Amino acid sequence: MRPIATALAVAALTALGGHIASAAPAPIVDDTGTIAAPSSTQISFAHTPTGLRAGTANEHESRAGVSIVKMYLAEYVLTYGDPADHADATEMIRSSNDAIADRLHAKYPRAISSTAAEFGLTDTHVPGYWGVGTTSTHDMVTYLETKKRTEPGSPVLAAMATAYDTAADGYPQDYGTALIAGVIGTKWGWSDDRSFHASASFGPDFSVAASTYGSAGQLSEHVLGAFAEGVPPGPETGPFLQDCPPLGRFAGDPLLGPPAQDLLDGLPPVVTDPICG
Repeated sequence: MRPIATALAVAALTALGGHIASAAPAPIVDDTGTIAAPSSTQISFAHTPTGLRAGTANEHESRAGVSIVKMYLAEYVLTYGDPADHADATEMIRSSNDAIADRLHAKYPRAISSTAAEFGLTDTHVPGYWGVGTTSTHDMVTYLETKKRTEPGSPVLAAMATAYDTAADGYPQDYGTALIAGVIGTKWGWSDDRSFHASASFGPDFSVAASTYGSAGQLSEHVLGAFAEGVPPGPETGPFLQDCPPLGRFAGDPLLGPPAQDLLDGLPPVVTDPICG
């Protein structure tokens, strides 16, 4: 297993405070504003700068949470749990490690339900064991958008942005919403029999989630068919990293340089002021 470039995580967490980037994907919707997709598939999308949301007609359907609910478990552990468990919570997100999830959920049995209550995730339910919990793509996007707006330096987002390309069980983490242009961090989930797949992703100016009763390839096909590439505006100058205070846990990171600066340079000045303060 190898982590996705840390520079991307640094760039993401640097830019999130501005709440906008140059080219979010555009959901393809009908005249009612609904994303069209096969009934087996559920998709939700949010545009961070405007708050615009779009989704399939079934986006509130509470489906198998699979490993997606590890985001909610990690949220609780990293916010309220024993600091000795923080490294495991981060590793659980990066590698989708079930053994870690089992241990953490046994220690914090109300973690996921507490996160659901705190973030208003009304489609999320965990009747006991985390592995039988349910959630919706609408809830996944709500969680990610709330984290981006309230805690852009969240270790959950950082872990998603440095996820391994292969999970702890050997399954590839390379499908679904992760394939959308501009995505920086993703959490994937799949059923043991590989008949159900889900993913939740964020970029600097959007969040998107999807699930399907089908293969990883089918999820990827349906997701990519539901979006058109955004059209970037002309280049504008944003703030410089050297003008900003250190980004907490990334202070001194040698990769905090050109990749993050390039991302900042693409943000309109009117929305980049909040980045540094």
